[in-house]
Amino acid sequence: MKRLVCVAMLSVIFNCSQAAVRTPAILVFGDSISAAYGIRAEQGWVSLLQQKLKTQGYGYEVINASVSGETTAGGLARLPRALSAHRPAIVIIELGGNDGLRALPIAQMRSNLMRMVTLGIESKARVLLVGMRMPPNYGPKYTQQFHAVFDDIARFYKIPLVPFLLNDVALNGDLMQADGIHPNVAGQPKLLENIWPALQKMLVK
Repeated sequence: MKRLVCVAMLSVIFNCSQAAVRTPAILVFGDSISAAYGIRAEQGWVSLLQQKLKTQGYGYEVINASVSGETTAGGLARLPRALSAHRPAIVIIELGGNDGLRALPIAQMRSNLMRMVTLGIESKARVLLVGMRMPPNYGPKYTQQFHAVFDDIARFYKIPLVPFLLNDVALNGDLMQADGIHPNVAGQPKLLENIWPALQKMLVK
């Protein structure tokens, strides 16, 4: 009996030590922009982020849970399982673009994003929100309301915000694929450049 108790205690100690040395994770939860649509995965900004973290001495594992075509509703449905499976230290939420392209209700997108941020915070992760913008052909009212959602949520939760992931990329034909929606290989370093200043402030060496 004593032997079984000792084995059980050693197992607990081992599991605790394993948890203590677990590499902190950054969970990237986005759509096709972060899923490296149209290019090889290793060319996307998320893979470039992993390389940058390594070269700068940050011991994080980057987990890319981005899905092409994902809406905020789809992301909200998937997020609890991803948080449970990976227990990330940081969650980067890059969703909303497909809601906008489909002209889905702004209120629905806002609610979904707020719930996702809440879930991230409740899981003890720090959350970085990444904003998107819609082209002007969607009309000034919709585009303004769409963009304001990201600012409002970041202010409400007091979390960092990247205002526009495609800043200095979206209107540069040399950095975009032929569809005019997705950045090409040349545009990926710029996406990381747009993310990095806000993310770096959240990192711990």
